[in-house]
Amino acid sequence: MIKLIETPGQTALLYKDRTVFTHCKEQPFAEALVFKAKYKASRGHYKIRTRTEQTVPLNGISIEEYSPDRVIMVFFGGDKRLTLTLTDTDGYLKGIFKGYQGGIKLRFYGKDVLGVFGGGEQFRQLDLKGEKVVNFVSEHITLFPILQKTFFRFIPYKEKSFAGIQTYAPMSTFVFAREEGASALRMDTDAYGEQNFAGEYYDFTYRACPRGFLFAEEGSYSEVSETLARHLPVRAYLPDWAYDGIILGLEGGTDAAVSKVQEMMDQGVKVCGVWCQDWCGRKVTVAGKQVLWNWQADDAMYHNLKEKITELKEKGIHFLAYINPYLVENGSIYLECKEKGYLIRRKDGSVYPIRSTTFRAGMLDLTNPAACTYLKETLIKRNMLDLGIDGYMADFGEYLPVDCVLHSGNPERLHNEWPVIWARLNREAIESHPRKKDIFFFTRSAYNAAQSYTTMMWNGDQHTDFSKDFGLPCVIPASFNLGFSGVAAVHSDIGGYITFKNLKRDKELLVRWMEMNVFSPLMRGHESVRPEANAQLYDAEVVAHTTRLSALHAALKPYIRDCMQKALRGIPVMRPDFYDSGDYRKHRDLYSYLFGSEIYVCPVIEKGAFERKVFLPDGEWMRFFDGTRYDGGGTCTVDAPLGKPVAFYRKNSVYKELFDSLSFSL
Repeated sequence: MIKLIETPGQTALLYKDRTVFTHCKEQPFAEALVFKAKYKASRGHYKIRTRTEQTVPLNGISIEEYSPDRVIMVFFGGDKRLTLTLTDTDGYLKGIFKGYQGGIKLRFYGKDVLGVFGGGEQFRQLDLKGEKVVNFVSEHITLFPILQKTFFRFIPYKEKSFAGIQTYAPMSTFVFAREEGASALRMDTDAYGEQNFAGEYYDFTYRACPRGFLFAEEGSYSEVSETLARHLPVRAYLPDWAYDGIILGLEGGTDAAVSKVQEMMDQGVKVCGVWCQDWCGRKVTVAGKQVLWNWQADDAMYHNLKEKITELKEKGIHFLAYINPYLVENGSIYLECKEKGYLIRRKDGSVYPIRSTTFRAGMLDLTNPAACTYLKETLIKRNMLDLGIDGYMADFGEYLPVDCVLHSGNPERLHNEWPVIWARLNREAIESHPRKKDIFFFTRSAYNAAQSYTTMMWNGDQHTDFSKDFGLPCVIPASFNLGFSGVAAVHSDIGGYITFKNLKRDKELLVRWMEMNVFSPLMRGHESVRPEANAQLYDAEVVAHTTRLSALHAALKPYIRDCMQKALRGIPVMRPDFYDSGDYRKHRDLYSYLFGSEIYVCPVIEKGAFERKVFLPDGEWMRFFDGTRYDGGGTCTVDAPLGKPVAFYRKNSVYKELFDSLSFSL
């Protein structure tokens, strides 16, 4: 139900008795802006400077229509008019803007908000209250923190703050904690923006006026999640085979991968898949062993790949590959696509070069229908899926230059939408293939509506360390914020990816990461960009842990599959300690999480720690593997030897029989 409350000098808009915004002459709901932005890009990472050159307050207001189900308001000032139509739609408030299309600042009511969550994949923290959240897709990893951890070790490393970290996957969806219940605000925009949650009013400033917004008011976080999923459906899934253990990340060619898989299976590791990102060839750079971006099987490294994939599948091992929307410069497919005009261009008509680490590539133009058909039918379906490949990483999507020339459209306005276009293209390729139910892909970049196309997300590239800004711990708040934004299923690379000189993972980090990822939808390894420098899942000192923990993940299959079913309703698989209780005041630990509603996980996130302080949510809990009972609502310290996850399950869980049966020697 929509209400307007008018008092002398002020108009307030309420939905389900919650104030959405107020408007008065001194603090209008909307201000028209001349809002300039300058973009500077380096390897997909954007530095953006903004400046407001002119402000026109839209402090006039006219109520054109008013009923409990529909309100039409007009805001005006100078020669600017903005019409807002509000309707009560499917249990949420839907707002549509018409008229003024330029830069704008919108002011929403935040006086009674306890905490702000979401905004897509925000790595550094969960509560965004007091922060400015930038609405622009960018490469998350930058060079300087890596240099600080390697070449500049004589200076103590200072972890980056929230403001110093950008994200692959911003989303203009935010959930607000209240004294009672919770609410959500989702802006329908693709423009660059800055969402400021300092003060009693929250300012949403964009380069162009949003098309509209959604406001939801519910009694619980799960109801908010379900409402958001009705608006933008969640289509996450995993094929049934992906629950049956671990997907090994291996490189080096057919013989090396098949041999290593067999070796690990002989040692009892529960292997359901092997992911060979270098299936199309390897490019060695100063960064390490990278993928050759030429999307066809490398016959020298992966000879007889189709036959080998068939042989592996007969053993229950599914083969996964890798692709992104770029092509290595002067590769065979690059030259073909350059000739056909399938690559984004500079203004002078030449191919716009994209740089990653030390090499250059061309970017496929996803606004070109012929290029999209070629990508789907030839590169994905013929060159990958027809080989028998059952899954793949659909990487990147963040690098679209704002000054390039496209087949159609404005690149600045399409920059945020690019990851969604990329995810949609991959989804269309899979769903038009005969084996569509057995295939999935996972993405790292996203924007609004990506959850309607990507089958699974992963947290992108982390440093191979315990740092809270870029290492193991950061994937936990990142997953929470994605969950609040509508992306309900996320996982991470076991052990991280970024490694250089002394920045490399040891046995301890690898096993701690594996302990965490047992309790995630997908258990998948990665050898990193420098495999020879890092501890691996198959190392003699690690493989026993890999065996036990992969068996645990496989045993949890019925429970994880149930969690993924709930994800289709928008309920995040991994969520913070207060999500189920609904009381944000009981939030105690940013780095522990509910895995579904029945399991609580407290990963060890500090190097050299062999015990873990735990604050359990309310209820009675049993620790996995030793059966010790704990009362929730208080703090305890438990032992955490390497290879023994700190995880608990509800004593009265409907899965108690399954959980009790997990008598692994951990």
